[in-house]
Amino acid sequence: MTFIEAFEALKTDFVKHDVSQIPGHFAYQFNITGDGEGTFYVELKDGELNVCPYDYHDRDAEFTASFAIFRAMARGEADAVNEYLKGRLKVGGSIDKALKLKEFIKKPKK
Repeated sequence: MTFIEAFEALKTDFVKHDVSQIPGHFAYQFNITGDGEGTFYVELKDGELNVCPYDYHDRDAEFTASFAIFRAMARGEADAVNEYLKGRLKVGGSIDKALKLKEFIKKPKK
């Protein structure tokens, strides 16, 4: 799998979540390791979600894991805290802001 294939799959999964009621600004960088390796970011700003295939230098938090872990998280099938505790997800930056990720990935649109 190429990075672009991995990114497009994850972007499709992330944009299915309803973030319209989440105020504030959150910027996350995701570093995919292994198959589909690359970097993308998810930015939530006052109820709007942007997912782009770039580094985000002013990020609040950074996550590093395999495509499979990110895919399961984006689909609401895996919990970021549990993945972190199992050692399959690395987190850097603001832990408070990193934990906010759970607020919007648990609200999939119908």
